[in-house]
Amino acid sequence: MGNKGPRTTRRGEEGESRRGPLKSAVPSNVVSPVRRCSRTACGRPAVATLTYVYADSTAVLGPLATYAEPHCYDLCSEHSERLTAPRGWEVVRLAVDTGPARPTGDDLEALANAVREAARPPERPSGHRVGREADPMEVARRGHLRVLRSPDA
Repeated sequence: MGNKGPRTTRRGEEGESRRGPLKSAVPSNVVSPVRRCSRTACGRPAVATLTYVYADSTAVLGPLATYAEPHCYDLCSEHSERLTAPRGWEVVRLAVDTGPARPTGDDLEALANAVREAARPPERPSGHRVGREADPMEVARRGHLRVLRSPDA
């Protein structure tokens, strides 16, 4: 029962396992934009972020962080409600909004104003252009593009 050389499979392919190549449980081309709970086997969406402050023996549970940090844990609503800390540790619970974030009237108005401003043509100073003469072939201008008169006309 010693080493008899390179390992082969039933199919005779050297170095491949009997089960074939390792396959991921989630296809690599499918990535969910929703952050999931960090707890093992929990696939629910995360609503809170847990951070430990070791110097103060404190666990801080707050709203979902903007970015996923390597030393923080994202938790779903069920796991964040059942969170306990080790003996001697304090749990600080910051206000967590578990409802979906909805745009306010101010947000929608600001967006509408921004769209109106972007669609408005730029104002030209009265008179001729400063720094360069107007091109007699130019009919109109939109951003960096120019509409020119046909040379035949």
